[in-house]
Amino acid sequence: MKKGKRGIVENDLFKQDWRSRKKNQIFQYVVLKWALVLLIGLLTGLVGFFNNLAVENIAGFKLVLTGDLMLQKRYFTAFLAYGGCNLVLGATAAALCAYIAPAAAGSGIPEVKAYLNGVDAYSILAPSTLFVKIFGSILGVSGGFVLGKEGPMVHTGACIANLLGQGGSRKYHLTWNWLKYFKNDRDRRDLITCGAAAGVAAAFRAPVGGVLFALEEAASWWRSALLWRTFFTTAVVAVVLRALIEFCRKGKCGLFGQGGLIMFDLSSNVPSYGTQDLIAIIILGVIGGVFGGLFNFLLDRILRVYSIINERGAPSKILLTITISIITSACSYGLPWLAACSPCPVGSMEECPTIGRSGNFKSFQCPPGHYNGLASLFFNTNDDAIRNLFSRGTENEFHMSSLFVFFIAIYCLGLVTYGIAVPSGLFIPVILAGATYGRIVGTLLGPMSDIDPGLFALLGAASFLGGTMRMTVSVCVILLELTNELHMLPLVMLVLLISKTIADCFNKGVYDQIVVMKGLPFMEAHAEPYMRHLVASDVVSGPLISFSGVEKVGNIVHALRITGHNGFPVVDEPPVSEAPELVGLVLRSHVLVLLSGRNFMKEKVKTSGSFVLRRFGAFDFAKPGSGKGMKIEDLDFTEEEMEMYVDLHPITNTSPYTVVETMSLAKAAVLFRALGLRHLLVVPKTPGVRPLYLHNKISYSWDSHQARSDAGAYPWAVPQSPQV
Repeated sequence: MKKGKRGIVENDLFKQDWRSRKKNQIFQYVVLKWALVLLIGLLTGLVGFFNNLAVENIAGFKLVLTGDLMLQKRYFTAFLAYGGCNLVLGATAAALCAYIAPAAAGSGIPEVKAYLNGVDAYSILAPSTLFVKIFGSILGVSGGFVLGKEGPMVHTGACIANLLGQGGSRKYHLTWNWLKYFKNDRDRRDLITCGAAAGVAAAFRAPVGGVLFALEEAASWWRSALLWRTFFTTAVVAVVLRALIEFCRKGKCGLFGQGGLIMFDLSSNVPSYGTQDLIAIIILGVIGGVFGGLFNFLLDRILRVYSIINERGAPSKILLTITISIITSACSYGLPWLAACSPCPVGSMEECPTIGRSGNFKSFQCPPGHYNGLASLFFNTNDDAIRNLFSRGTENEFHMSSLFVFFIAIYCLGLVTYGIAVPSGLFIPVILAGATYGRIVGTLLGPMSDIDPGLFALLGAASFLGGTMRMTVSVCVILLELTNELHMLPLVMLVLLISKTIADCFNKGVYDQIVVMKGLPFMEAHAEPYMRHLVASDVVSGPLISFSGVEKVGNIVHALRITGHNGFPVVDEPPVSEAPELVGLVLRSHVLVLLSGRNFMKEKVKTSGSFVLRRFGAFDFAKPGSGKGMKIEDLDFTEEEMEMYVDLHPITNTSPYTVVETMSLAKAAVLFRALGLRHLLVVPKTPGVRPLYLHNKISYSWDSHQARSDAGAYPWAVPQSPQV
């Protein structure tokens, strides 16, 4: 696991490459960058549509089969068919995750957030993870679990962007040389940010919400140029989804109905609200904050228990998933039997009882002309259940007891489901639970309020999202784009602010908690209070491992073998220079490439670097895909070569960021985070003082993959500069 991003390395090779580029090559680079984000939008939109199409058809087949058996009064057979389908789908999804790509389990948002913060953990964005994320999410959602596909879509979009940004995958023989321009950290980070935004846009059909999600929650560094590209990417996603939905409305997509690509159009008349409504909305915000804080607390404890179970191996992961699948099927099929049948409302615009896969009025075990309100929530896809809760003009559709039972079941099932070895998102369970208690409040107010219970369900969903996710702006816009209810903007803003404020008193947001629990070294935007009382020199340690500008091959090989450092300071000393001076910073990967060229010298003499410029191109030093590259173990040298010298000047970054040793540690941390650095050089204030080296070696464990951060990765690597 590597911490930090290195951005642009301004060495002689980089400068030579840019000087040699003609105007048409620069134009090609700009055009390719926009073409790439267009491709990310197209592919993410297609994958999002495919996910929903598959879920609607697989889940629809399962529900229609179960419904047909119930109409024949074969209730036990119906349960076996329903539970059996869920079991097979869930076990298959768990097997994919356990054996092919363990990194695909969960929502993936914490991992994407950590990557954009600078954590390059193995397999987070690998092609195998993308494959399992897509098909595992389809199987998990179709299997009736209380989870969503929205979080996995964010991870999917990031994986697509990473696959394109690194030029494909050599392992799977999918490479494109024309994408070699983007093999650097900055461009790849920008592309993955666009992919994450596209994932939200594809999941919710909320292009503006996707941009704001990337800005508020995902990205750690933001630029104005990135805003344009993410907006363009999400716009492409919206156009693709719109075109495909229009195609499906002609009945050419099987059981694909109004669900899937969730759009809960609530707009009708402008809602009016009075003082009593505002009081109820404030109470909703408080409830959302309390329930959200409790949800995060319980989820943290459950995930820690699950991590112990999952560490026992793939069979334990699959067994846990099967157990949760059986519990979920028993609740979904068994709890509606506790609800009383209600007569179909007179003059209803919808068919009652519902015939087919989805609808507001499920007959379940009820006689003709009656429906089961609790079954209308449980015996649907999660998207259709949300649509039923958000529906307007249905004040008396759900009994209060049914809403209470559904809320408790969804709240508890959402807690125990997240953390199993299945790609799973938290958005849908949180929206379901929040919409349920929001509708309860709206039903209790009844004639005292001018706001429809369906709109209270929307506000309840907003309050619970604010209490768990701790996002405000992006959630607000996503909900408004989902529901097309712009007139509710002031109330949604109010309830989000209240719920987030209340929940912040208890704990952190759910994704922040998961980042910590996974051991991902996330660096916050603000410095810790204790840092204000320290300076950079207070936290340095040594000894400093540095290279001379012209260094002996044996010394370099020894340093690379005994350390895992990613960067090394380069210092010229006599006779190469008149006095000791800092040249810059050289990266481990660049040193390995240079050593592989074996352009060694017998004398310690500074060269012009012409051989390196002729022998290598800038793309030879580009970042390898999926964090893999050349290792020191791959190189073998003779004793004669070990005694020779190599000139490091051509590959040394001569423009590293440096700070003086007396700088406040808080300032240094903020600078490191704000600029998205991987290395920050701390230099002595007084010439001739012993060089400093800030070395913070930390061990991490992530997804059963042991990795150790390099000395220059988190948070700083520090060389010397006696003459600065």
